[in-house]
Amino acid sequence: MLKHLLGSKPEFRCSFFLFILPAVRGAAVFVIALLLVASFITSCGDEGRGEESVPDMVTFTEHIAPVLYKNCTQCHRPGGSAHFSLLTYEDARKYGAANAYVARNRIMPPWPADPHYTEFLYQRVLSEHDIAVLQKWVDGGMPQGADNKMPALPDYPKGSEIGTPDMRIPVKPVTLAANSPDRFLLVKVPFELPQDTFASLIEFMPGGSNVVHHVNGDMVKYVYEKKNNVFGGEYVVDMVADTATLVEAFNRLDLPNDDGSWPVLRKSVVNYLPGVFGQRYPEGIGGYHLPRKGVFLLNDMHYGFTQKNEITDSSYINIFFSPIPPDRPVMEFQLGTLGRVPVEPDLVIAANTVKTVYSRYKTEEDISILTVNPHMHLLGKSFRGYALKPDGDTIRLISIPRWDFNWQYFYTFPHMVKIPAGSTIVAEGVYDNTNKNLNNPFSPPREVSDRKGSMKATDEMFQFIISYLPYRDGDEHISLSTGKD
Repeated sequence: MLKHLLGSKPEFRCSFFLFILPAVRGAAVFVIALLLVASFITSCGDEGRGEESVPDMVTFTEHIAPVLYKNCTQCHRPGGSAHFSLLTYEDARKYGAANAYVARNRIMPPWPADPHYTEFLYQRVLSEHDIAVLQKWVDGGMPQGADNKMPALPDYPKGSEIGTPDMRIPVKPVTLAANSPDRFLLVKVPFELPQDTFASLIEFMPGGSNVVHHVNGDMVKYVYEKKNNVFGGEYVVDMVADTATLVEAFNRLDLPNDDGSWPVLRKSVVNYLPGVFGQRYPEGIGGYHLPRKGVFLLNDMHYGFTQKNEITDSSYINIFFSPIPPDRPVMEFQLGTLGRVPVEPDLVIAANTVKTVYSRYKTEEDISILTVNPHMHLLGKSFRGYALKPDGDTIRLISIPRWDFNWQYFYTFPHMVKIPAGSTIVAEGVYDNTNKNLNNPFSPPREVSDRKGSMKATDEMFQFIISYLPYRDGDEHISLSTGKD
């Protein structure tokens, strides 16, 4: 009854008893009160931890498989982006000790953002209980357990990270020579549809060779009568080897209209970064108008270093159609390199130094932020983004205390985040150009800069990309979850 009266929050119940204790009169009552306080403080500690006890016997079927299926097998499965599977008992046992180690050290599952600073949708962060269960399973010899305790295998889509697409368009295969250096390609992916329509999401899927580092993709939108054949011209231009200007490359790809004029270009339609899954927002938010004739223009398709063998990459683009036009198209801007506001001071990092840089942007209108994407290269050490409201309050956006070049997500908030007009959005980055940085591409360290926006991994970048909508009343109460998690 008393618990019901005080409510279920342990911190409130503890505070209540500590508050009434001095008011208790009489030795007997005082002793009873002390016992009650001890009992409730113990209860508070248990509930505050929020973790169930680790079972005496941990088995794969009952305890380990649910953890792996929730947090790991999105990538660790046949056809997934990871190089081995964790779907079966045999798979998990083979990598059991390694899995316990990377979980204990929070190397896997990869989630660079600090969940204590800001929470995001679909984040993969193991609880202390899950970590303890994985370790106890390994210490106990990794028993399999009863078959009837085995959960159902997750139903993952084939050829997509998010679902079954309505249309798939292959990207022209690219062959990379053995020991090939970075390559930066301009790639044309044409399409023709029966009629104009809409898409809720356009997803880039790298080929199984896992050599695509990133893609920045736009969409060329043709008026049907102005372009007879969207499939003409070249499909791939190497922007480094061919030393072509953009205009020359666009002409070689046959992008102009038949009369020589230029079609409409819709920016940032299909992008890819390591660890990024396509983001679909609730109905009416985001999405794209698709013309009958068009081209996905992968204006920066970056392949990293290849290994000893020749590799052919066969990537593709998935389209998820939508029956209705988007009510609120998502907009985007970025701070830092090639963005609305510069990096301060200049992004030039001397050898054997650690350097902090900033980029600041003052909003001119109320906006609702949906997704943020921090971006740095190999010298990145940490990243933080936040907004300073006109009244001085801080709105936390993201903190990445240990930057990892290999995992760069688009982080989506559970609900839109309102940024009032006149707020200053701040991005802070720290770079480590010393030998202590194991990712430093140069030994001994040498001066590294952004080289006016170079995309090479061995150069540097500092960007904070923000997807947003002009604010409407109630935006902060709209859930951005589509049930994917």
